[in-house]
Amino acid sequence: MKVLVGTDEANPVVEHVATWLQRHGHQAEMLAPALWPLAARGVAKAVASGAADEGILFCWTGTGVSIAANKVAGIRAALCADAETARGARLWNNANVLCLSLRTTTPALASEILESWFGTQYVPNPGDDACLVDLE
Repeated sequence: MKVLVGTDEANPVVEHVATWLQRHGHQAEMLAPALWPLAARGVAKAVASGAADEGILFCWTGTGVSIAANKVAGIRAALCADAETARGARLWNNANVLCLSLRTTTPALASEILESWFGTQYVPNPGDDACLVDLE
């Protein structure tokens, strides 16, 4: 799977995630650090266009990149602070961009989140499908 990674600053957890992806058979492509809205837009557009299968974004809190990525049609970016949230985002929301906080995510926590994210597949559920439609 081709995974595009974007961040607004170089950080050990970003490097850890890139290494984890490669070790687990993913084609990880790192974007050069950019302002968080630009990093989010670059990753989101690549995922939405099919140039990347999925994306992972980082900023200080993870909130900014999540909001910015979700402005791109076809993106379901989820800010995940733990493995169970990542599992739910995949299972119920069919999330395709994982957003993480540079402030709170340790390498060990990132590994747990990634295991859950990549180990969970979306299961269609009529009660949850409303989150997948354009409400405008």
